[in-house]
Amino acid sequence: MDVQELSDIFEIQKLLTRYVFAIDDKDIDRLDQVFTPDAEIDYTAAGGVKGSLGQIKPWLRDSLSRYPKTQHLIGLPDIVVDGDTARSRVMLINPMQCGPELRDEVFLCGCVYNDRLVRTADGWRITHRVEEAQNFWFKDVPPDMPPAPALEG
Repeated sequence: MDVQELSDIFEIQKLLTRYVFAIDDKDIDRLDQVFTPDAEIDYTAAGGVKGSLGQIKPWLRDSLSRYPKTQHLIGLPDIVVDGDTARSRVMLINPMQCGPELRDEVFLCGCVYNDRLVRTADGWRITHRVEEAQNFWFKDVPPDMPPAPALEG
């Protein structure tokens, strides 16, 4: 591994970390520093939606507003760099606290994010993200949990 590849891997790890903090801080506009403007994002494995970054951002604001506290914990990613493109897979476990309407219960979910990335003038960005359906799971979801909101527009 050469210095450039090591640097790329480190930068991609930082990008993945930036994503989880933006989500848990509910600072959805910070995702503009994670994804390309034309990124496609697929959260359907979790019962969510699939769409462009512009479609996903308002959906995330609405979806995450239901959870006072979340904590997206990622493992070490498997990153393969190929010039100005890369692929990444990273495991996630996510405790989520419901609001008072669901007794402040906490449930868990886990998944693997499968990403395609590109080097841009502003650094690495995700162009395509999929939650792998075969690796998605839930534990202790409140039985009266309403479904995720639909995608607007």
